[in-house]
Amino acid sequence: MEPRTASLLERARHALRRRGYRLWLYYVTLGKCSTKTFDDARRTARSNGTRAEFDLIDGKRCMLLLRDYLDGVAPPIPSLELEMESGSAVKVNGILQRFDGLTDVESWVFSMKGSDVAELYQRSGIRVFARNIRGFLGDTPVNQSMVETLEQEPERFFYYNNGITVVCDQAEKRSSKGKDFLVVGNPQIINGQQTTRTLAANAKHAANASVLVKVIQVPRENGNGNDHFDSLISQIVAGTNWQNAISAADLMANDRRQIEIEREFRKLGYLYVRKKQSKSEAKRLSTIKHQRTVKKEELARCVAGCELDPVLPRSGINNLFESELYPRVFPCADPNYYLPRYHLMRKVTYCSRGYPERGYAKWLVLRFMWKELNTMVRGARQAEAFRVACERQVDEVIVPLNRAIEKAFVAATKYYHLNRGKGAKAEDPSRFFRSKRGRDKEFAAFWKSSENKGQRVFNKHMANVEAGLKAFHGK
Repeated sequence: MEPRTASLLERARHALRRRGYRLWLYYVTLGKCSTKTFDDARRTARSNGTRAEFDLIDGKRCMLLLRDYLDGVAPPIPSLELEMESGSAVKVNGILQRFDGLTDVESWVFSMKGSDVAELYQRSGIRVFARNIRGFLGDTPVNQSMVETLEQEPERFFYYNNGITVVCDQAEKRSSKGKDFLVVGNPQIINGQQTTRTLAANAKHAANASVLVKVIQVPRENGNGNDHFDSLISQIVAGTNWQNAISAADLMANDRRQIEIEREFRKLGYLYVRKKQSKSEAKRLSTIKHQRTVKKEELARCVAGCELDPVLPRSGINNLFESELYPRVFPCADPNYYLPRYHLMRKVTYCSRGYPERGYAKWLVLRFMWKELNTMVRGARQAEAFRVACERQVDEVIVPLNRAIEKAFVAATKYYHLNRGKGAKAEDPSRFFRSKRGRDKEFAAFWKSSENKGQRVFNKHMANVEAGLKAFHGK
């Protein structure tokens, strides 16, 4: 054998025999393979006394794996063994099994030891939560309460905790050496990440706790199409994740558009946080060095501030993720669409600091500035040049841009003072800039009027921005 290959195989053999590694054998084909052939191969793999598993990926499953990749479940977990609880202290009379003949959905409910649940995470890692709408939330009151229960009264953990919910493609009950297992294929813990991660972090106490486990086998092909699978999984996720409050933004965390944006941003060195999770968790999972972190809620407000009426981004985050506005806020996955708006938002925010009235006028100014800047960054190359100039803080672009934004804020403040009303009916800036839609159009009219004295200087600064971008782009 070729020496390099032989060396790698020897190392793999040593890892299997002496270091407790598991062996996974895969056979991949674009064709078909009979169930009998697959079962024979799996029995052969298990018959040699090693911790070996055999998995078949045929043409049909290749397409399912592609769908999983598009859904952010990549690489998927082939299978896990869920050991059902048993022992002298706990009497278990089997499991609850339910089959729905209308949807072909089969479910199991049983209990597991906390240490066995913790091992699921230790074996599979973060991938087992790919379809979960959240990441690990860290040291929240709910998680603190779980830790206290594990430390002080682990025997009551089963009664206080909601347990975990697992969805899978296939499930099969097996018995070995007096133990019962449910072997689940392509499993995902869609509810119970906080529970699973807390148990894994407190393994010493987890052995004395029990956890309620619900497994739902949702067939990928049952005549209803893949949309049925996606819709049902989304509904199960929404229906089971209620211990921590769920927002409209949370429910869109696994939307394919969000996954596409995350992947495109990663190529440019941006960590796009599409799931609610602690900062330390987001950084721990990132493979990007010196990354810039952008939350999906932040990006939504940036786009809404540039493209929609200023009242909408001021009205809160969740309305931007509702069905009416979501397609307008996230129309594509192109970073050249989002990042110029994102960086402009950062510059506008920077220029508003230290001035309370500017904080309220920020969305109006952002909307106005984007209309002025948009023509300069409309093409992909121009958008990229603006992004890189902002990242590198290129003076020829940033200095005149900040000065232009300053002039826009001065005009917005004057516009407010002229239109806020008088006496007891005068509106404070907080109410004025969110009291009605159409302020951006009124401000545009004011900007062109004789009452605004800053047009000439502003236009000069924007001309310098354009010249700076062209010079930087040409380098």
